Amino acid sequence: MPGNSSSKRTQKTNCLIEKMGYYLDLSDPDIAHLASLQKHEQNWRQRDIVRESGAPADLLYVVKSGWCYSYTIMVDGRRQVLQIHHPGDVIGIPDVAYERAVTGLQAATDICLCPFPKNRLDEIFRDSPRLTALLMTLGMMDHVVLLDRIRTIGRMNADERVAHFLLEIVSRLRITSPDITDTFDLPLSQELIGDALGLTNVYVSRTMSLMERAGLIQRMDRAIRICDERALKDMADFQDRYYRIDTSWFPGGAAPALEPNA
Repeated sequence: MPGNSSSKRTQKTNCLIEKMGYYLDLSDPDIAHLASLQKHEQNWRQRDIVRESGAPADLLYVVKSGWCYSYTIMVDGRRQVLQIHHPGDVIGIPDVAYERAVTGLQAATDICLCPFPKNRLDEIFRDSPRLTALLMTLGMMDHVVLLDRIRTIGRMNADERVAHFLLEIVSRLRITSPDITDTFDLPLSQELIGDALGLTNVYVSRTMSLMERAGLIQRMDRAIRICDERALKDMADFQDRYYRIDTSWFPGGAAPALEPNA
């Protein structure tokens, strides 16, 4: 990692910088740009609406702590959860193209977000082509993940949907928390998980109970232990979209990531 020890310490204590640094060897100016996006903090309590669909899309958010989610509301009041956001995520990149937010944003837990005007991105675009390429690539990654979600909802049964969802969550968490092995905190209600997967909370509860009895997972209060990750991956035809990205085309060149573990 280039830069002095102070920059390295900053990276270790900043989820966004740590996430970006997982994929790209960050320079000191890159680290400074990312840190500047998190100068201001705002806190929301669990279930608070951070932003409603149709609100002005003039801000992006960095998740500093807690979990939140993007959603839409159907005409009949049903909710569709589109994406779960964890610490280190940048929320709102798709909304850059529009004047109004396409989705709502709600706190799943108590959260701390760092809002910044989207016109701040011009500094990164001007000063760091490699960081710009990474932001664009992460936005495309989110697009591919949504395509995976469409496939799971449209073609998979309840067991396969829940298995895919749990594997997606743990794969994302491992990027900024490499100490996570098979156990992770899941502070989401069964209703919220159901709204993400097109299932009722009863189906989510029943499916998790069956998976637990089959020895695939173990539930411990809010925590989930993945007992047989290979079996879950085979069940859901899961592809880890987070472990590896192609950075070989980035301006200035970049070494490709290691191959994922088998």
